[in-house]
Amino acid sequence: MNYIYNPSGVCSRQFNFEIEGGVIKSLSVVGGCNGNLKGISSLLVGMKVEDVIEKIKGIKCGFKDTSCPDQIAIALEKYLQENA
Repeated sequence: MNYIYNPSGVCSRQFNFEIEGGVIKSLSVVGGCNGNLKGISSLLVGMKVEDVIEKIKGIKCGFKDTSCPDQIAIALEKYLQENA
């Protein structure tokens, strides 16, 4: 299933997930820190959605209240709520 999320409070403008059976198959990010987000996306492939949320939720970027990883976790929580 493809899932699109538009984050807030970060440089990234859109997250495009492919999730099958509760496992992330791919993640592409529009905007943000290109190299870092490609690395994060690569690390998340093959992980269960719940495990990703547990590992990256609450990470902050500098003085911001959120970060791209935190927004990914928020997106995945929303995905779970919408697909329960």
